[in-house]
Amino acid sequence: MESQAEAQALPRNRVASLDAFRGATIAGMILVNNPGSWTHVYAPLRHAEWHGWTPTDLIFPYFLFIVGVAIPFSFARRLESGGDRAALMAHIARRSAIIFGLGLLMAAFPTFSDWGTIRIMGVLQRIAVVYLIAAPLYLWLGARGRLAVTITLLLGYWALMTLVPVPGFGAGDLSPEGNLGAYLDRTVLGQEHLWNDDPWDPEGLLSTLPSIATTLLGIFTGEWLRRYRSGRAGMRDLMLTATAAIVLGLAWNEVFPINKQIWTSSYTVFTAGTAGLVFGAFYWVIDKRGFRRWAEPFIVYGMNAILVYVGAGLLVKLMLRITVPTGEGEATSLYGWTYQTLFRPWAGDINGSLAFALSHVLLWLGVAWLLHRKKIYLKV
Repeated sequence: MESQAEAQALPRNRVASLDAFRGATIAGMILVNNPGSWTHVYAPLRHAEWHGWTPTDLIFPYFLFIVGVAIPFSFARRLESGGDRAALMAHIARRSAIIFGLGLLMAAFPTFSDWGTIRIMGVLQRIAVVYLIAAPLYLWLGARGRLAVTITLLLGYWALMTLVPVPGFGAGDLSPEGNLGAYLDRTVLGQEHLWNDDPWDPEGLLSTLPSIATTLLGIFTGEWLRRYRSGRAGMRDLMLTATAAIVLGLAWNEVFPINKQIWTSSYTVFTAGTAGLVFGAFYWVIDKRGFRRWAEPFIVYGMNAILVYVGAGLLVKLMLRITVPTGEGEATSLYGWTYQTLFRPWAGDINGSLAFALSHVLLWLGVAWLLHRKKIYLKV
């Protein structure tokens, strides 16, 4: 945790719109991850079944994009105050290890006994690996070097996924079982360590490559923000570039489909474009025009994003483990009982499921607000 003095100084040194964008993204994660019943979920709150996208498929790349936007602010300040790159590399490694460890903690909780089948990769693990690679690229490469890496990652991943043959499936098979990324995950990680016993992992090894590109595109946006914070021309350029990225992603979709589950290159470019538009709108409204009050809940969320995400995940896993008797010798989880008893009777199946998810969003907003009032922020 940060000291009281550090915490009191923190809000003045941050870009409010970036905190708001991060907070809205975390709130979205909690909303889509915690319906009362997975049988009753509105379509926009589900992931696309395979190719294609829904609003839910934008959430995770937005968070990785935000990680990238924050990197120039964080490291430029340290470098300007005399920090050396070796010390910053140690900081990067420590932070990545902690975030990866938190991801494993969430996977193992609450039994800590199923190590033979624990999911190795996951949301926090991907964030850790991406940060471990993208942050040093910012420290050691200039803008042209990072652009070359970004293009190489996107085109190289496209080539790997479409040209390298997979045993039993051949080359260019983008099905859940037959794509190269799924084959590598089963071979390297083992089927027992993948997501939900599926033949592929949505945060798998090979698809980490284009997700690094997502964060590198965020870094370019962060550099833009540091350079053009007071100019209309900079805002115009951001919006035009973001729109061009969306068009490129949609065009690329024709030959390499937009797909969150395998994080295709078209998906990377498309979601980075939409993230640029959303962040640009947040920045213009909150930081440039000064309309901040509406965004305060998101800002509060965003200043304790990791704490809220981990806490929400652990609470749900605990609720799923606690059993509640329902009569006649039957029982259900506390999670299911809460939905069935407190939400479904008055709101119905699908609206009750949504209300249950919204209650989690509000619960963790209350926690984040209390911590904010006490000037407590979890700093990894």
